[in-house]
Amino acid sequence: MSQTFKPRANQIARAGLGTLVLLAAGVGAGVPGLMRSDYVTGANTNVTQPIQFSHAHHVGGMGIDCRYCHTSVEQSSFANIPPTKTCMNCHSQIWVTSPYLEPVRASYRTNTPLRWTRVHNLPDFVYFNHAIHVKKGVGCETCHGRIDRMPGIYQANTLQMEWCLGCHRAPERYVRPREFVTTMGYVPAEPQAVLGARLVNDYDIQKLTSCSVCHR
Repeated sequence: MSQTFKPRANQIARAGLGTLVLLAAGVGAGVPGLMRSDYVTGANTNVTQPIQFSHAHHVGGMGIDCRYCHTSVEQSSFANIPPTKTCMNCHSQIWVTSPYLEPVRASYRTNTPLRWTRVHNLPDFVYFNHAIHVKKGVGCETCHGRIDRMPGIYQANTLQMEWCLGCHRAPERYVRPREFVTTMGYVPAEPQAVLGARLVNDYDIQKLTSCSVCHR
């Protein structure tokens, strides 16, 4: 009776199994990296807005405090988008005939809000409170990056759960005095380990890592 499989079949089978093992290992190693990539998280991607507002100019160049536009960050769970009136506080006096700012003037004349595109968008199942983070000394740039260097606007961090937990597990590595919360490029006057440990005690910062803190 003739053989069903030729002698080379064993070599082909071993090579095929080896390829499958390598492929599985590659997928296992690659998927975590893909899930953390900018492609999946949306980080470091400039977002087109109806008017390409420059934080680099307004914050970095003119030194406007974050809270001038985002007025609710210290009292509310969310950071508000400023109304057109806030823009017109200045632009009723400067660049008053610029075609570039006509959409702002039209919005103000017609009392129709500009439709800004949201940049930092957490899932609906995640609870986040801006006010409590500000009160505990978490700087704007800790989450939003060097906004004063952004000609446009983009998400500087992944906003994934492991990124949030990095701070929740070791808040002493990130917190700063409250008076420097909006300071860009903040450099502590003493070692962060010393400063952070003291602020964690002074501000009664707890290492909150249970699921119910963010998933309510």
